[in-house]
Amino acid sequence: MSRVARFVLISLAVMAAAWIALLVMLPDAARRVGSRPAPAPEAAPVPRPTGGSALLSLPIAGLRRQDVRESWGDPRDNGLREHHGTDLAALANTPVVAAAPGTVEKLWTSAAGGTTVYVRSPARTWSYYYAHLSGYAPGLHEGQAIRTGDVLGYVGDTGNAGAGNFHLHFGLTRTTPEQHWYEGVDVDPYPYLAGKPLPG
Repeated sequence: MSRVARFVLISLAVMAAAWIALLVMLPDAARRVGSRPAPAPEAAPVPRPTGGSALLSLPIAGLRRQDVRESWGDPRDNGLREHHGTDLAALANTPVVAAAPGTVEKLWTSAAGGTTVYVRSPARTWSYYYAHLSGYAPGLHEGQAIRTGDVLGYVGDTGNAGAGNFHLHFGLTRTTPEQHWYEGVDVDPYPYLAGKPLPG
């Protein structure tokens, strides 16, 4: 056997020994040889509140949670009453969207709230109040099923908002299933708009 042939055989034997040693030292390598690369691990699922609770979405398109400001209890009408809701400033006619699913229970116009929408949660334990709208979304009607994010109307300055003071007044009321749209106990919506889970 020529020196070249012996060199080639020895080289092949050394390479084979190296591959065998590598496979022994890396037991997972044997399973991966000839197979597709392992898929990247999936992102951990976003934890969801438990016990029937839910997160409210922000009721103005494009608004961020960090932009929400507390206004519950602020004086109104020269201190004659306290504010019961969260005011969310936005440009006129910005879409107002449903913060949670439910049913349009009442379309109402009043001196205080102007053009308003009351949406009742599916279990009828919460009422979501959208006030000072410039108008309703086309076709919106009482009894309509609403999904989170559906357009309800548009930011305005109707009612006692004050001309040019464009904002959405968002109210939250705890109700019992048999109560009407105008009944219940007002609850500060700010913590829930800021990201706290809403109790079921």
